[in-house]
Amino acid sequence: MSTDDKSKLTTSWGAPVGDNQNSQTAGARGPTLIQDVHLLEKLAHFNRERVPERVVHAKGAGAHGYFEVTQDLTAFTKASFLSEVGKQTPLFVRFSTVAGENGSSDTVRDPRGFAVKFYTDEGNYDLVGNNTPVFFIRDAIKFPDFIHTQKRHPQTHLKNPNAVWDFWSLSPESLHQVTILMSDRGIPATLRHMHGFGSHTFKWVNAEGQASWVKYHFKTEQGVQNLAPSVAAQLAADNPDYHTEDLFEAIKKGDFPAWKLCVQIMPLEDANTYRFDPFDVTKVWSQKDYPLIELGRMVLNRNPENYFAEVEQATFSPGTFVPGIEASPDKMLQGRLFAYGDAHRYRVGANHQALPINRPRSEVNTYQRDGQMRADDNGGGSVYYEPNSAGGPSETPAYKPAAFEVSGSADSVVYDHHDHYTQPGDLYRLLSEDERERLVQTIVGAMKPVEQDAIKLRQIGHFYKADPEYGTRVAAGLGLSIPE
Repeated sequence: MSTDDKSKLTTSWGAPVGDNQNSQTAGARGPTLIQDVHLLEKLAHFNRERVPERVVHAKGAGAHGYFEVTQDLTAFTKASFLSEVGKQTPLFVRFSTVAGENGSSDTVRDPRGFAVKFYTDEGNYDLVGNNTPVFFIRDAIKFPDFIHTQKRHPQTHLKNPNAVWDFWSLSPESLHQVTILMSDRGIPATLRHMHGFGSHTFKWVNAEGQASWVKYHFKTEQGVQNLAPSVAAQLAADNPDYHTEDLFEAIKKGDFPAWKLCVQIMPLEDANTYRFDPFDVTKVWSQKDYPLIELGRMVLNRNPENYFAEVEQATFSPGTFVPGIEASPDKMLQGRLFAYGDAHRYRVGANHQALPINRPRSEVNTYQRDGQMRADDNGGGSVYYEPNSAGGPSETPAYKPAAFEVSGSADSVVYDHHDHYTQPGDLYRLLSEDERERLVQTIVGAMKPVEQDAIKLRQIGHFYKADPEYGTRVAAGLGLSIPE
């Protein structure tokens, strides 16, 4: 094979890849196309890279609780579990770290998964987010590559700072999340003392079929508290399960953690004129433009009886919707709609939804049969296809998702907005001087092991574009000059 051949990225069947940065969509804002076989192959193969541990979010803790509606927002959504003030819905929450293995420490610097399963009267609704409002990338086609950088080097089996910063420096859209991760909020004091976010933009539809865009914010009632790196490191050595233990013990003694759930609501037409692309998960919506509106309150009041049966076998997918809540054109979300369900079918089995922790509290009527771990009567002798003349369950047109218009060429399309620096710069300028100093120290400590100065300088350039002081201080800490 020639050197030129080795330089070409290909699919697993050897075909050259034309675009590995942007998935194919129906127009710039259209949904992701299933014909993008390169995207599907990457996501499907990625889900099968670890057996049987979760590829991401392997280390987690969970608890049962309830959600109570505190404000009537039926003008925006027909979701039944949000239909009246005072209505309560049982739920299960799983918190997790993202990058580490199942035996890793709870107190590492890492985003935390914040996944909520609402057992509603119209089926399960999963809100699968993080403790940050943004993410490192904005297109699912880059997700397997990103997570590879967070895992271990294939030769040394050690964490690889060169890969981490090389990828980030070549993906400037990551700067916002990198700044949050390296700030004080990168290591929560406990799972109870952090906010949660749906992160993506979703679509709400009301009873009249009118739609709005929405973002979710879980605000901790315990207050935000974080760990100093020295304390986190000591806990990692002394009690690597510190967060898991803290959550269990708090609930056991009746100190039930709670979060207020608020939403930002954007009129549908504003998506075409807002100064940032509202579907770009590396960006936030200004709360001055779209203020937080209280929706309800989440309380965790019961520990699992068996960790494996409940926490480990719990499966969450952002594609688990109920009527009144739908997807947006967010490219990262569009990829997750496939990837999460596919991961569960591989890791837990085709019938993962029938396990007690995942089973809906409402009636389930499908024509799905057989498969591994089928524990019920498998539909008995009832009709097993549709349409049929035997009076089996059939579709209800009133529950069809709301239609939306798409246009444009089928192509691998990058997001229109390329401003990766304004929001990270704004965040940096919001920090106190003490917080800025700790942020810079953390970044400098994380970047020092990187072997190539070219990677460091490329990343310093991103910090500088966000805020000249930000870049200058990081450069000084690394003993480097600001690149021209």
